[in-house]
Amino acid sequence: MASRRRSGLAMQSQPRIGPAPGLRWSAIHMNTVIPLSTQLINLCASVILLLAFAMLAQRRVMTLINLFALQGGVLALSASIVAFATGQSHLYISAGVTLLLKAIVLPWILHRLARKLFVTWDVESLINIPTTLIVGILLVVVAFNVALPISELSHTVSRGTLGIALASVMLAFLMMITRTKAIPQVIGFLAMENGLFLAATSATYGMPMVVELGIALDVLVGAIILGVFFFQIREQFDSLDIRHMERLKDS
Repeated sequence: MASRRRSGLAMQSQPRIGPAPGLRWSAIHMNTVIPLSTQLINLCASVILLLAFAMLAQRRVMTLINLFALQGGVLALSASIVAFATGQSHLYISAGVTLLLKAIVLPWILHRLARKLFVTWDVESLINIPTTLIVGILLVVVAFNVALPISELSHTVSRGTLGIALASVMLAFLMMITRTKAIPQVIGFLAMENGLFLAATSATYGMPMVVELGIALDVLVGAIILGVFFFQIREQFDSLDIRHMERLKDS
């Protein structure tokens, strides 16, 4: 009995061997490392949000068109990264269509319209730029709070960008309702479609290809029709300020 007690005391007195605190922290840290693809997707989404704020604060129409083209290029890059990380091959086609349409064709059409209509500045706005940016920040906070429970239900690698996508949509809508000229309002509408595409990529790896191609065609045809509409407004009112249309009355 005495020998058993001595052996038990000896076992209790021996230090327990386990991982050091630093090793435990390293193991936890390794389990929570974010993949590089997810980091790049979040980076692209952050750049898209910053470009949305830049467009909201921009008064020069030519620079606004260039910012829209840059946003389309970053959106295409984000879709390509998601396609590479997940193996969703149809997203490569979506990225190519987005790059061609949003970064090349539509900016080229808008540049030609702005030059032919002699539009370079858009000084007039319903509210000043600082107030607009403050309202935009509040909309971003609302968008993140609304998107948080939705993103928790998603299992995509880009689910963290859903709040940014919703914020981009709301900022584009804010630009539409605070500008008085036609071209910035159209750019706001196109930027809103960029946010919707980012939201679809974030939640479900994009929409079906037929739907995406149909939307791209509708956007292109709509831009051409709006270009003709710009010339009609300019010929009728000698200005692209849509507030002149409020004076129209039914005959």
